[in-house]
Amino acid sequence: MKKEYGFTLIELMLVVIIISALAAMILPRLAGRTEQARISIAKADINANMPTALDLYELDNGSYPTTEQGLNALLTKPASSASLNWNGPYLKKEPKDPWGKLYQYRFPGTHNDKKDYELFSFGPDGVESNDDVTNWQE
Repeated sequence: MKKEYGFTLIELMLVVIIISALAAMILPRLAGRTEQARISIAKADINANMPTALDLYELDNGSYPTTEQGLNALLTKPASSASLNWNGPYLKKEPKDPWGKLYQYRFPGTHNDKKDYELFSFGPDGVESNDDVTNWQE
């Protein structure tokens, strides 16, 4: 009698069912982490990375960029005479949030008396709403 080696169909189906059950338990837990990571990146940019560049600009030029100049003033020298001491670029790349949209900037700000400027992202939905990441709210 000849002995055959291999797996039976039932054994293969059991392995597939076990792997599917494990995936069904693990994937939902990992799915929400991507959005949390993007929000954390946006918060780090808004509360640490971009303010450093804005503060360096302000040290060199005596004032933050105007709303009209925007964050572009950190990449290329503005045409205004107030930017005579521009020593940039202050950022290495275009200031985009983790969702691919440009960060929003306002100077002077309207939400917070303690900060001279406002820096924010419209968040995952790309429009002004409750999911925005800002430098005036915790």
